Amino acid sequence: QVQLVESGGGLVQAGGSLRLSCAASGLTFSHYFMVWFRQAPGKERLFVAAINRSGTSTLYADSVKGRFTTSRDNAKNTAYLQMNSLKPEDTAVYYCVADPSPYFRTNYDRTSVFDHWGQGTQVTVSL
Repeated sequence: QVQLVESGGGLVQAGGSLRLSCAASGLTFSHYFMVWFRQAPGKERLFVAAINRSGTSTLYADSVKGRFTTSRDNAKNTAYLQMNSLKPEDTAVYYCVADPSPYFRTNYDRTSVFDHWGQGTQVTVSL
């Protein structure tokens, strides 16, 4: 049974930093791209970042480029999302996804294609 558990969320002031973790079990972690999404209240779930299987290549949404960094430790079956220079508009529930696609998708809008999601972790950025 695949399990993804996000942690590291919390309340932070604008300009601050948080590091999210996504611990995976029940799958061969190194066989999956890891993808981060976020969902603000009343809004759709949006792509944030993705990392390839080996951790050598990453992809970011324009809204977080230069501020967020995703990484992974395949020995620990864990993916990370380092978030710096946080803004109030980054407030959302953040989710990680294990994506079996062997390459970065051209479009991450179709969230229904992903089978394995974490429960999410709340990030709140105050002024």
